[in-house]
Amino acid sequence: MRVSDFDYNLPADRIACYPPEERGSTRLLVIDRKAGTIRHARYAELDAFLEPGDLLVLNNSRVIRARLLCQKPTGARIELMLLEKHEGAQEHALYRGRLKKGDRLLSHDAELVVDDLPEDGIARLSRPGGGEVAELFEAYGSVPIPPYLKREAEALDRERYQTVFAGTPGSVAAPTASLNITGELLARLRAKGVGIAEMTLHVGLGTFLPIRSETFEGHVMHREFYHIPSDTAMAIGRTKGAGKRVVAVGTTVTRALEHAAGRLADGGFREAVSGEADIFLHPGCRFRVIDALLTNFHAPRSTVLMLTAAFAGSELLKQAYREALDNGYRFLSYGDSMLIMDNG
Repeated sequence: MRVSDFDYNLPADRIACYPPEERGSTRLLVIDRKAGTIRHARYAELDAFLEPGDLLVLNNSRVIRARLLCQKPTGARIELMLLEKHEGAQEHALYRGRLKKGDRLLSHDAELVVDDLPEDGIARLSRPGGGEVAELFEAYGSVPIPPYLKREAEALDRERYQTVFAGTPGSVAAPTASLNITGELLARLRAKGVGIAEMTLHVGLGTFLPIRSETFEGHVMHREFYHIPSDTAMAIGRTKGAGKRVVAVGTTVTRALEHAAGRLADGGFREAVSGEADIFLHPGCRFRVIDALLTNFHAPRSTVLMLTAAFAGSELLKQAYREALDNGYRFLSYGDSMLIMDNG
């Protein structure tokens, strides 16, 4: 297969530029991989498709306010986009404008210093006198909504471009498959006997980038830091041992769990695992941990679309996307979702 096999026409009016008025009111396309069937449902009905003993795994990373406008002492404007957190401090940012090492940047009476320019278009920053760079962005920055929304961030994005269970700050893009999970839905899942476990993967800007090469082998995958705590590892082990399903909420959870699959197994599903996920899952790859996937509708030629095709099967996924387009589903971050699983 080639990357061009994952191109399709996405009309601009099918992109959800704003979240639904009520969180959790979106639609859900349910794909049965074994039967090859597709049915229409609502996201809020997710509990109807899961069984007692299944395990829902969530990404609890919190989106920071990563976009910050600054000025040089000369008055020249510089736009910064803080990059996702890895194991060290969150101090690297993309920049627009002209910078050199040692430049001072001012924003809201606070100051940043350019310590280095390690790569083209990337600056390493610090705050004179100490303090976390990310704290300054969080105080004065704006929500880094995806560029394909083609609008500036608004007040509602501060709440809606964030999951209700977000905890550990560090992402510069949301784990969008779980944006429509509500407290009420989580309560119903728990009442049914579905387990809920959390892990952290700090989502980076690389999630939005289309693949430029024509072959899978020619693509260099971006890296994102993740941490799977021991209690989540143990919950996964118990679920697999009982013959129940591990349900990944989103491609970020999928990438973390599949990247960690060998280490989870080697540790007997008892030990915490951390790492830098750079795994490129595309058709032909085998999934070792997840048994079901809840995900959004993805952009053409994107790595997340190819991951979804790898799990669902390329032809069945193409059929599902045609069905969604024909029936008015909304696509991308603020849009509708699909649940891919085996029934029976």
